[in-house]
Amino acid sequence: MNDEEPRWLTSLEQRTWRAHLAAHKLLEHRLDRELHPFGLSVNDYEILVNLSEIPDHRMRMSDLADATIQSRSRLSHQISRMEAAGLVAREDCPDDRRGTFAVLTEHGWATIQKVAPHHVTSVRRHFIDLLTDDQLRELEKAYTPVVSHLKNLR
Repeated sequence: MNDEEPRWLTSLEQRTWRAHLAAHKLLEHRLDRELHPFGLSVNDYEILVNLSEIPDHRMRMSDLADATIQSRSRLSHQISRMEAAGLVAREDCPDDRRGTFAVLTEHGWATIQKVAPHHVTSVRRHFIDLLTDDQLRELEKAYTPVVSHLKNLR
C-alpha cells in the first residue's frame, strides 16, 4: 500500500466519477429488468452473445471468462444455471483433458435471436440515442485507455 497522501478528486473529477458510477449501475439495472421477461440477466445475455458470434458457437470456459470479465468460478456457476435452462451445454475439450467448452444450444441460439432485437432497442433507448455521435466518440476515446490499463493488470 502506498503511504503517500492521496490526491483527492477535484470537483469535476468527483462529479464525473459519480456520474459514471450512477450511469453504469442504473443502466445495468434497467437492462436487467428489460431482459427479465425473457428469463435472462445481463450476464446471461453477454454469454449468449459471445457464443453466438463465434462460427461454431463454442468457447473454452477460460476464454469465455476472460471475454465476459468474470472469474472462472463465477462463470462456472453462471453456466450451470444456463445449462439448467437449456441455453448452453458443456463439452469436454478433446485436446486438453482439463479444458471444457461452453456451447450454445439450439434453444440458446433461438433465444438470442428472439431477444437481441429487444435488447438493442433498450440499449438505444437508454444509452445510444441520448448521446450525439461526438459524445459517443468521446466516450469511446475516454474508456479505451481505462479498459486497456485494467486489462493489463489482470
